[in-house]
Amino acid sequence: MRVLVASRNKKKLAELNRLLEAAEVAGIELVSLAEVEEYPETPETGATFIDNANIKTADGVRHTGLPTIADDSGLAVDELNGMPGVLSARWCGRHGDDQANNDLLLAQLSDTPDERRGAHFVSACVLQLPKELADTLGMREIYEVVGRWDGRVLRQEQGENGFGYDPLFSPVEHPGKSAAELAPARKDELSHRGKALAQLVTVLAELAEKSANSAV
Repeated sequence: MRVLVASRNKKKLAELNRLLEAAEVAGIELVSLAEVEEYPETPETGATFIDNANIKTADGVRHTGLPTIADDSGLAVDELNGMPGVLSARWCGRHGDDQANNDLLLAQLSDTPDERRGAHFVSACVLQLPKELADTLGMREIYEVVGRWDGRVLRQEQGENGFGYDPLFSPVEHPGKSAAELAPARKDELSHRGKALAQLVTVLAELAEKSANSAV
């Protein structure tokens, strides 16, 4: 069963593949946006992470006919009243410029003492099945899950792994160390996205099993 991951981020695809392998889920072939015919993407104008993830999965199902997984994630900083939040990917005014986003965040928190640099990552993941497939397999059409990872914002970037705000985020489990310094398996275990995607693994296992049994 081919499942579209509505992202061009290879690290997100690899993360989900690792979780499927760890759970010994067979019969699911993950493909990215780079592997399907390009289609117009609806602007992510949702007020919440779940809203934006649903926008992406609806696009994927409509244009490819494949079950589609999408996540919308971001960093919520206590001192900034929960921002960047849903604006995390374009906090600097441009979408996907990680370095500019990190530089701006550091500048905004430059005078903030360590005790007020609390933050948490949020990941909202959605799996949407084409309606006909969901009806055939006796499954729901939409599955929504959320994961959270608590920590604080460091004063400078650390580490070469990860992406986005990872070099600035120090998780509560590893004080003083950034998410970008963790081994992939450890990050999968702790991270907001890992926690959210882990909740979808059982659904994907069910999808694979039912699809094989019904020869979909």
